[in-house]
Amino acid sequence: MLMPKRVKFRRVQRGRLKGKAMRGNTLSNGSFGLVATEPAWITSNQIEAARIAMTRYIKRGGQVWIKIFPDKPITEKPAETRMGSGKGSPEYWVAVVKPGRIMFEMDGVSEEIAREAMRLAGHKLPIKTKFIKKEEG
Repeated sequence: MLMPKRVKFRRVQRGRLKGKAMRGNTLSNGSFGLVATEPAWITSNQIEAARIAMTRYIKRGGQVWIKIFPDKPITEKPAETRMGSGKGSPEYWVAVVKPGRIMFEMDGVSEEIAREAMRLAGHKLPIKTKFIKKEEG
């Protein structure tokens, strides 16, 4: 699973998911991409599941880039714990994804293969996604 090697603060506040992605919203490496159309927290497990689905489908051809990284720790308190007594301990990591953010990029395969691989990856994610390709010219 993806997670940071070290962080400045062990626990962070939740924040808000308003607005569109201001960066990471253009294709930089590949010719095809998978774009988020809704805001969400994407867990490291979901990113890994999507990556496996894509790479299995394209077999040995092409290259995949993961353009999001889970750097936000999400805390949970143990089950059947009374209120109070501070914030819980970090349980898993999420990437904050806003609409327009390109999550995965792919190159070195045909458009049909890329489209199907991205469709399979999109089913592993908790949000609606859109397939895009680089404009020639």
